[in-house]
Amino acid sequence: MTDRLIQIGVIGRPHGVRGLVHVHSGVADEASLVSYGVLTDDHGDRWTLSWRSGGVAELRDAQGNPLADRTAAQALVNRKLYVGRDMLPEPDEDEFYHSDLIGLDAVEDGASLGRIVTVHDYGAGTSLELDTGLIVPFTKVCVPELDFPNRRATIVRPIEVIGEEEHAPKGSAA
Repeated sequence: MTDRLIQIGVIGRPHGVRGLVHVHSGVADEASLVSYGVLTDDHGDRWTLSWRSGGVAELRDAQGNPLADRTAAQALVNRKLYVGRDMLPEPDEDEFYHSDLIGLDAVEDGASLGRIVTVHDYGAGTSLELDTGLIVPFTKVCVPELDFPNRRATIVRPIEVIGEEEHAPKGSAA
């Protein structure tokens, strides 16, 4: 168990004029965000929330004060919400949190390609971004092995990522 923070939501656009906001949940049951109690955002501010309806929530600061108005709510748009890792259940075998991937050394044929810095998921499939700028699809074919004890991910780049000329067998014309 670690005390690292895990992202579980993002503050979205304001709703109405009284300081309510849309909250985009990163957990299966959005109502469970309330059960985590105090959430920390990526600026270090602490919040509690209570749900209204349709993904709309009232945020309260560390002193228990709600957002004053739409302007205050607008200032928080896109802030990520985190909870301590110790508040979440341990993943099952062969499961992990995206944050477990951050910092793994990405290795292809024994050579380091860089370290994983971001996990992107835009709905059409997850990808891993390395500190070298390389982006690799996060599929079993492209990432056949994750070795958490040794902090390493085995990578097999597809032709679309490395280019056909680099993928061509040695000694053949591309």
